This record gives sequence, structure tokens and C-alpha cells, in this order.
Amino acid sequence: MNKIKILIVDDHPMMREALQTAFEGEDDLEMIGEAPDAIKALKMLETIKPDVIMMDLLLPKMSGLEAIEKIMENDPNAKILVLSSMENEERVVSAIQAGALGYFPKTAPRTYLLEAIRKVADGIPYLPSGITLKLFQGLRRSKMAPLTDNTQESLTSRQQEILSLLAEGHSDDEIAKLLHLEESTVRAHIHNILRRLGLKNRTQAVAYAHHHLKAE
Repeated sequence: MNKIKILIVDDHPMMREALQTAFEGEDDLEMIGEAPDAIKALKMLETIKPDVIMMDLLLPKMSGLEAIEKIMENDPNAKILVLSSMENEERVVSAIQAGALGYFPKTAPRTYLLEAIRKVADGIPYLPSGITLKLFQGLRRSKMAPLTDNTQESLTSRQQEILSLLAEGHSDDEIAKLLHLEESTVRAHIHNILRRLGLKNRTQAVAYAHHHLKAE
């Protein structure tokens, strides 16, 4: 069994210890590193390759948001799960825009945490229902730009297909199997989709798909 390798970035030693304890007994999860601040985490990422980076937002020396942006600049495929005590809409949106693939409140139960880690490791965005509801209500209040007839002109039919599957919550491996492609080919397509649409990360691509792709 391939284990999901995890790096924890949190300035509270007790929180790092509690998270490590939460993984005990889970054969598919393994903590390979911990850092008390973002600067040390960035240094560690030069030598280790975690599958999931668990990132607090309130960190000394450099904020979690700044760290996420720097990590994504170095590795656009990095999978970051924000672990925070703050659940306000602005913080969640900022984390997603910076490149986080998931946002998890520290007050939520352990079982949900394990689910969040596994989903993010598979490349599937994760938001708990309470936060999703807040974002949904915020989107309802905001005004979306009108759709144009040429929304998808910049994407090939294959890229549109992959983007649709990504928006449905499929991982890279699942998309590859569904379309009979190599997983590396799917990743290359997703990279090109982001570049063509001027998006920073997969989470933004999923949001774009939900708002712009026309129903068949």
C-alpha cells in the first residue's frame, strides 16, 4: 500500500502532536515532517516530497497564505490542506485563491480530518458542509460576470472533457482511467488548461468549470 506522506506546518507543538496522534492506526497515512513556521517548511520542501501539506494560516515570520503562494510557485501540483480555527468566508476564499486544495476547521472531528486528507491527496477539493454553505451564500450575494459564447474557445475538446471530470471531483488517476490516458498526460492537460485560462490552481479551475462550462 502506498502511504500518503504528510507534512504538518503549525506553530503550536501540541497541535502538531495531536495531528500525529490522529494518524495512528491509519495504515495509509504517514507524517514525514513537521515545521513550526513557514520558512522552515519551505526549507524542508527542498528535500522532501509530501503528498499533502497541512498548513495553518496564523504562522510567525511568514503567514500561511504567503507560504501557500510560494509553495505553488515552486510546485503547481502541490496539494495543500489548510487547517485553521478561522472559518470566515474571506479567509477561505483567500486560501483557495492562493492555491489551497482544501480547508479544514480545527474544531471538526478526526474522522472528517482523515477524509479531508485522503481526498486532497487524490486531488479532490475538500470543504466541510458548513463552509461550503457560507461560500454558496456569498456567491449568491455576488454578481457573476455574464457568460459569453466563446467561453470555451481557448480549450480543446479533450481539455474541456478533462476540466468537466475535474469539476465532478475525479482525481487525476480516475480521469486517466476514464479517458484511457496516462496519468502524466492528464496532469499535462491540466497544466495547459490552467495556463490557457489564466488560472493559478486546480481549485480555481473547478470553480471556473462550475460557472462557465455549458451543460450538455
